[in-house]
Amino acid sequence: MATRSLVAGKCGRGRGGEDRRFEFGSNSYFGKDFFASELLNISFIRANGYRSKALKGFRNENGKRFRVIAKVKKHDYPWPDDIDPNITDGHLTYLSYFKPLDEKPKPVTLPFEKPLVDLEQKIIEVCRMADETGLDFTDQIGALENKYQQALKELYTHLTPIQRLAIARHPNRPTVLDHILNITEKWVELHGDRAGYDDPAMVTGIGTMDGKSYMFIGHQKGRNTKENIFRNFAMPTPHGYRKALRMMKYADHHGLPIITFVDTPGAFADLKSEELGQGEAIAQNLRTMFGLKVPIVTVVVGEGGSGGALAIACPNKLFMLENSVLYVASPEACAAILWKSSKAAPKAAEKLRITAQEHYKRKIADDIIPEPLGGAHADPVWTSQQIRLAITQAIEELTKMDTEELLRHRMLKFRSIGGFQEGKPVEPERKRNMKPSDASMLNAADIESDLERLKKKILEAKVPSDPITEQAIEKLKQDVDKEVTRAFISMGLQEKLESLKLELSRAPNDQPLNRNLKEKVDKLMQEFKQNLSRPGAYLGLKQKLEKLNMVSRLIELKEKGEKLKTQINQKIPADVKAKLEQLENAQENLSKGDPLDRNLVVEAVKAKKELMEIFKSANLEIVGVTKRKVATSLPELKEKIVNVNKEISGEIERIIDDVAGLRGKIEELKAEMAKGSSSPKVEKLEAEIKEGILDALDNTALKEKVEELRREFASSLEVATDDKVTTENGRW
Repeated sequence: MATRSLVAGKCGRGRGGEDRRFEFGSNSYFGKDFFASELLNISFIRANGYRSKALKGFRNENGKRFRVIAKVKKHDYPWPDDIDPNITDGHLTYLSYFKPLDEKPKPVTLPFEKPLVDLEQKIIEVCRMADETGLDFTDQIGALENKYQQALKELYTHLTPIQRLAIARHPNRPTVLDHILNITEKWVELHGDRAGYDDPAMVTGIGTMDGKSYMFIGHQKGRNTKENIFRNFAMPTPHGYRKALRMMKYADHHGLPIITFVDTPGAFADLKSEELGQGEAIAQNLRTMFGLKVPIVTVVVGEGGSGGALAIACPNKLFMLENSVLYVASPEACAAILWKSSKAAPKAAEKLRITAQEHYKRKIADDIIPEPLGGAHADPVWTSQQIRLAITQAIEELTKMDTEELLRHRMLKFRSIGGFQEGKPVEPERKRNMKPSDASMLNAADIESDLERLKKKILEAKVPSDPITEQAIEKLKQDVDKEVTRAFISMGLQEKLESLKLELSRAPNDQPLNRNLKEKVDKLMQEFKQNLSRPGAYLGLKQKLEKLNMVSRLIELKEKGEKLKTQINQKIPADVKAKLEQLENAQENLSKGDPLDRNLVVEAVKAKKELMEIFKSANLEIVGVTKRKVATSLPELKEKIVNVNKEISGEIERIIDDVAGLRGKIEELKAEMAKGSSSPKVEKLEAEIKEGILDALDNTALKEKVEELRREFASSLEVATDDKVTTENGRW
């Protein structure tokens, strides 16, 4: 904001009271100050296009002329108004926007730190009681403080990956500029990428430690909401990475060691950044860093996300603070991809191996820089000094290498990551619970065809324990189990399911479930069914469950039918069985052409009545009777069919000879078919020939013979030779 200091007084009155000014070039000065009247006059001329009479100069009550003098200052940067002219040190602090906060940050308690907060409250309460009552509570306070320290140590020495991630993202955690100002004696920030603008999410500058100059580059988070918005939450645009690249080349040219600090959730992935070449800017940094001829040391002070972190983290030495993390994808994003829910972030954080300890174990990080109990924000200065110690030791080691050795050292560091030894057994590739690809998923038509095939096998199987059928059913059950497991994971119910399985395994087998455990099972299944019933969700699982239910129902019906068939066969008398055998023999003879024995028909009617009495005695209700039809025709019928076919063939030959051009089309069709042609010409000829024959074929007598033959054939098939009984759900 522009500020003006106005002073009024006599303007160098000379002899005779004349007004005197010192002219220098085209500007008027009085001492070292601008005349505000001239400045304001010029601004009014530019704005309004005319000169204001009120600003040409005015007089006071005594008639003495005076002018208004103003010192105009546009920004707090770089120099303040009240700077000490005799200052001998600390000039560079005025060149940075990073100033101490006016208000101390509010304490933030992480979810897993609530037990510590309870102890702190107790200590504060006891201290307040001591102040109010004047009693001595020294022993009680000391015991509580010891208990607090033990709890703090126990908590922070057994942190889970997701808890370390929460500490790395703590709002009060020291930022990159906090660490730089704590470890350097002199520091000047450099700005701009010389191609666009100065990205505040990426800070660069030159600082000194122990009299040596270094180039510092890092992601800068904000200390409050206003700063976070200004710094874009430490997510650089392409301009930020190009600024870092410019400073790396500058340091390489002047022989300055490069120190980079990583603390970003990732590169800014908005549309504008992609249009400006975010990926290209990161790739340029990666390629350039492997060719720099100066030592590079990287310190991960917070979180390092994907390529946004790697763009300034291709060093000779990589250090990580004790509670910092480095990942290719955030646990929340990973959980959303693999388990379809961000609630699985703790599990994803564990599987991703994001902690400093895991990176050190896999030789990605060269060392772990310790933090005070409670995190770096508990004692920022001590943490910064530990960072300084690690940096100076690493630089001392790297400066002993020549250029070729330094470049090879950097290359071998990254080539060794993910390496393996020949001939050593390697853990086989394990498939994760990822979303199945569309190619491997059965569609509805495939499932229906499988269901029909399986249904046919079950109904045609002579015994229920057909090995082929059992194998298909077992495979279906395994597929359903896998789909159900995936569904539980994607619904976020996997942990509940595992804990419930554990409780069920502990329950005694010879006793019924207790009420509490039964309610848990019912609640879990109700939640699972509710998620499963959502429209459009888990379609493959729903289809397979329907298929499995249908198969189970068919098997149950077949087993029930086999059992009932055995019971009925036991109740049928021997003489009825003999009559049934005679009827079956008569059916075979009838199919061969033998005449039908009328006595057998009478016997069949008697056998039918006896069977119905047997079914009624077995408490079975007869719901229908079907007639078994003869599959083959009689000899007389065959002869009639042959004769009719001859008459039809003769009529067609007559039509071909009578209709003009039809014989020629048939010969042409034969020639085309001999060539093996499948062109539309063949189809056209076939259609024309058929149409010509049908138009000419108008023999009423022949049509009557064909209809009579059909009726005779139908009546011959309706001879009742045996009764077939059907069952469903205990009804016959």
